[in-house]
Amino acid sequence: MKTSFFRNDAVIMAVFTGLVLTMPWWLAPIGAGYPDLVQRFAIFGVFAIGFNILFGLTGYLSFGHAAFLGIGSYTAMWSFKLLSMNALPALVFAIVLSGIAALVIGFISLRRSGIYFSILTLAFAQMSFNLAYSVLTPITNGENGMRILSSDPHYLDALFGWHNDGSVPVPELFGVRLSGYAGFYFCAVIMIIAFFIALRIFRSPFGLTLRAVKSNQNRLAFTGFNTRPYTLTAFVISGMYAGLAGAMMVITDPLAGPDRMQWTESGEVVLMTILGGTGTLVGPVLGAGIIKYFENILSTVNEHTLAGAFSFLPETVRDVVVHTVGLFVGGGWQLTLGLVFMAIVIFLPGGLMEGVRRIDRALRGNGSGPSASLQSAQQPAE
Repeated sequence: MKTSFFRNDAVIMAVFTGLVLTMPWWLAPIGAGYPDLVQRFAIFGVFAIGFNILFGLTGYLSFGHAAFLGIGSYTAMWSFKLLSMNALPALVFAIVLSGIAALVIGFISLRRSGIYFSILTLAFAQMSFNLAYSVLTPITNGENGMRILSSDPHYLDALFGWHNDGSVPVPELFGVRLSGYAGFYFCAVIMIIAFFIALRIFRSPFGLTLRAVKSNQNRLAFTGFNTRPYTLTAFVISGMYAGLAGAMMVITDPLAGPDRMQWTESGEVVLMTILGGTGTLVGPVLGAGIIKYFENILSTVNEHTLAGAFSFLPETVRDVVVHTVGLFVGGGWQLTLGLVFMAIVIFLPGGLMEGVRRIDRALRGNGSGPSASLQSAQQPAE
């Protein structure tokens, strides 16, 4: 049984790694294979994986994870400005500071549960946003945000004589500029590592304890089991994932602003997780990809594009079709996303991965045998 268990995890990792590394190829036919978009798939995939460790395993719904996203972004930016354009120190500092912030916020917020916990995290996120927007302007540059300048000291780089040509430097990894597809593969490797860590957490006794918390925390408390250290650890790990995602944003697009701390960013990762499948391993990544695809592809479709796509229709019919479809694309892309989300919640309460699981069971009968590795990726409890 144990050998089969680890073999299934190896299959999951192999398939996931292969799909992630080949995204530019298999996403190209639907117009999503260009570097900027696949980078965003990877970045928000990390964000959603981390959020799922808290929400999916413990059932604690945080509306404040955008705070850690912003903290990670600002930390990475200051690492670039003061130390080095190498991405590794920026990642390390972002993870550490986000973890410290999550420890403080989680220690206070986890004194309550349910909706009260959610409201507390939302309050902390809004306080963080206002601090970055106005109070801490000398550190965050307020609403204008921060960017890398040629006049930045870069003390560590200056010590070794790097980037001394007077031009504006860009983030790199040991001399390799992290832009274009190089930036994507950097983010892709990080997402693969993040997924592997999440997989080990899901399979560990710690993960089983978190599921018990989600199942019936009161019953655990009645037995004398102290759940606070476990939920706080999950909150900190989740916050560190968010900080990592924030640092990856700055690495691929060297800008940091308070907009990354807005409540809408926290709400978006909630939608990603629910859309893909709360508590599943692959679901949040799938949900992140779908939402970012809608945001970056459907939002660019205009009436001219639709007129070309339906040019085979008679002019009168084409105008009606273009006008009708136009309500759901371009500026109305969120309407399409809302309808998709409603359909998922109504017909697939377990998210898209529940649909995959139903199809798998229908094709294989009782769901046993060769499909075991697939189901273990979809149902972490199995």
